[in-house]
Amino acid sequence: MLTTILLLNRDRWLPARFQASDSTSQMQTPPDLSTSLMSKTLAPQPTLGQRHQLSYQQWVALLGREAEVIAAKQPPNLTVLAGDSLSLWFPPELLPRDAPSGTRRDRTWLNQGISGDTSAGLLNRLYVFDQTEPSTIFVMIGINDLLRGGKDQTILANQRRIIRYLRRVHPQAEIVIQSILPHSGARSTFRARDRLSEVPNSRIRKINQQLEAIARSEGVNYLNLYPLFSNSQGDLQLDLTTDGLHLNSQGYLVWRSALVLFMGLQLEPANAKIN
Repeated sequence: MLTTILLLNRDRWLPARFQASDSTSQMQTPPDLSTSLMSKTLAPQPTLGQRHQLSYQQWVALLGREAEVIAAKQPPNLTVLAGDSLSLWFPPELLPRDAPSGTRRDRTWLNQGISGDTSAGLLNRLYVFDQTEPSTIFVMIGINDLLRGGKDQTILANQRRIIRYLRRVHPQAEIVIQSILPHSGARSTFRARDRLSEVPNSRIRKINQQLEAIARSEGVNYLNLYPLFSNSQGDLQLDLTTDGLHLNSQGYLVWRSALVLFMGLQLEPANAKIN
């Protein structure tokens, strides 16, 4: 039902200011994803471009320091975005800020994305935000596993471990597992297009089906974003991407709108029942 509502509203989510002049228009490099809270507390953080020059362990350490700042403040309505470059590049101005119904404070977002990360990598670094108290955790991971030749069952097993870890450490949080997005196949300009072409979108759809079943069996939420980004052939729509894999501003606007609707229809009613 929710997916149907999202699909019916998809074409309404692209106001003129976000529409590209052609299918290859590039999104401007967004500012650093650190929240205003972090920027007031920490020394200036590396920009996204600078972060790509860090080693993986340096990157994890940086995210850990950002999480420590949030943990010290413990802001209400904290929402964590955990994943790879798709999460990392989410423009902060597009992250939904409105406070949930019945609360007075807007959402604070903690972005825990690392470019190129895998399900195993994310699983092994979840500890860095252990001391935070998020109300919601959104997870999207898996495409880099596939690009590196990872097996479906390994990805799914890691996803289940991620869910169980988050449920144990953050029992009060709503956990939302998001589907792996499609890619543009042969029309992609991604630098590793050859590896991308070896991962058919039909395989991603099958993984997503199993991922939804895992989420259901583990008692967490599942957000199926795949149909919102795919064309009639099941490939990533070119007007939503910069290179056939990563998203442009239009793509992030679609994702944002899905988050807004999902949080309003799924998460807030669930929290109301608990309260």
